Amino acid sequence: MKRLFFLPFAALCAVILMQCTNASAPAAEEAAAPQPTHEDTVKRGEYLIAIMGCHDCHSPKRLDANGNIELVPDRMLPGYDARNAYQVPNLEATKQGFILLNPDFTSFLGPWGVSFAANITSDETGIGNWSLDQFKKAFKQGKYMGLDAERMLLPPMPWFNMGNITEEDVSAIFTYLKSTNPVRNVPPPPIPPDQLAQK
Repeated sequence: MKRLFFLPFAALCAVILMQCTNASAPAAEEAAAPQPTHEDTVKRGEYLIAIMGCHDCHSPKRLDANGNIELVPDRMLPGYDARNAYQVPNLEATKQGFILLNPDFTSFLGPWGVSFAANITSDETGIGNWSLDQFKKAFKQGKYMGLDAERMLLPPMPWFNMGNITEEDVSAIFTYLKSTNPVRNVPPPPIPPDQLAQK
């Protein structure tokens, strides 16, 4: 009779032991997970740039043969092309609440005046000389060039949505941008609303 009682008890202990062993397995696997390589980090940053819509403003666009919008391959992420003279469109539209974009979506006219997409390539006219801390401050806190004494970034840069981005992701974005093809380009400074009529 004692032997019959012992068998279910032993089976129960075995099940509990297996559960404990299985519960600790993920923790052990997580601890042993390999650290991402530099190439992995660059790929992660490229992926994040694509899904977060950074090309929407920072890369010039053109129409392909079918009339679809496409990125210009040799000018990825340099912002508004400084070689193009900016012409202020009809200001009456902004008085009616419209926000106007130039044809390649790199300049924006609204109540704040005109803002021009920044160069975020690895060139020194972009973020080539920036530190990671500067990039974080610009990206997460909206400070121009990531410097405390500078102005706030203007719309449509959605820095206020980036406050909760993980350290790993913001570092991956920065690592990718530092790996991009450097494009020499200095977009013009913003035009305040009170100066638009003079343009």
